[in-house]
Formats: sequence, C-alpha cells, structure tokens
Amino acid sequence: MVKRVQLEVFELGDRTDDRVDLDQSEFEECRLAAYEQGYTAGWDDAIAAQDGEIARLRADLGRNLGDLSFTYHEAHSHVLRTLEPLLHDMVTKVLPAIARESLGQMVLDQLRPMARELAGQPVTLVANPANRALLESLVIEQASFPLAFCEEPSLGDGQVYLRLGEAESRVDLDGVISAISAAVSAFFRIEKQEERHHG
Repeated sequence: MVKRVQLEVFELGDRTDDRVDLDQSEFEECRLAAYEQGYTAGWDDAIAAQDGEIARLRADLGRNLGDLSFTYHEAHSHVLRTLEPLLHDMVTKVLPAIARESLGQMVLDQLRPMARELAGQPVTLVANPANRALLESLVIEQASFPLAFCEEPSLGDGQVYLRLGEAESRVDLDGVISAISAAVSAFFRIEKQEERHHG
C-alpha cells in the first residue's frame, strides 16, 4: 500500500483548506528538487560573492599600483629637482675651473706629436690674452722646442689654436663645456615635459 502525504498549501489569496496529495516518490522528488534548487542558489551566491571579492581585490591592487606609480614619479621628480641646480653649477663653475687648470697640459699633449713631425719649426699658440700668463708658464717654459704666443681676443678662455707650419690643431674646452651644458639642459627639459605628461 502506497502511503500518501498531504501537504498544506499556504497561499494568501485563498484561505480554503486545499491540500495537495503526493505519494512517497513524488514527495521525495519534490524534496530532492527543492534541495537541488537551494543548493544551486547557494552555489550561485557563493560564486557571486567570490567574483565580488576578486573584483574588489583587483580594484585595490590597481589603486595601490596607481599610488605606487605616483609615489615613484614624485620621488623621481624630487631627485631631479635636487640634482638640476647641482649639475648646472658643475657645468657653469666647476668644469670651467677644471678646464683652466688642465688647459696647459692639454696644449702640451697636442703639441708633442706635432713638434716631432716638424722638428725645428716654431709653433705658434693662438689664444685669448687672458690665458697668456698661464700658457707661457705651463707650456712655453716646459716645451723643448720654439714656441710663440699670439693673442686673439675673439677666442674663449678654453680655446687654443696650435699652428705648426701649415698644420693647425685646436683645443676647445669651451665647446666641450657648452656641449655638456646643452646636454644637461636638454635632459632636464625632457624630464620636465614627461613630468607634466604624467601629472
């Protein structure tokens, strides 16, 4: 004999005492279907919660990376702002001083190979009159060949022309310092443009 289960129907609109008769297998099917439906709903909720957590973690990671990038650009900009005056001072003050101190030695280094080639011919140093004392004390006194000094006011402090017969050589520390200064200025100009670009 099949045992039938009676279930009450709870509907707000109809207050009559309607009951649904189910046999045991139908009841078991309904119970399994309800369990499956609840299990699926719970699984969907868990997946939605996990997706929400992953989305939140990705957003946090993106925000943290953005903050880190901003901090890097801030630090980079600060270091460059600190270095810029130092490098400009080096180019405008230190390098010219070093150039003045090493000018005589550089002129001697240029003269030695020239003098070997045309031994006995006089070498003429063409330089700014401000360098006369320096060049006469460092170069003319130490040279073992005849040297003459010719003043040329249009040359810079770091420029010297060496004439030996028809051959001519040039020492141009002013040009080197100017090129270094231009490179430093161009570097900081590009960095400032990139800084404005990154905000």
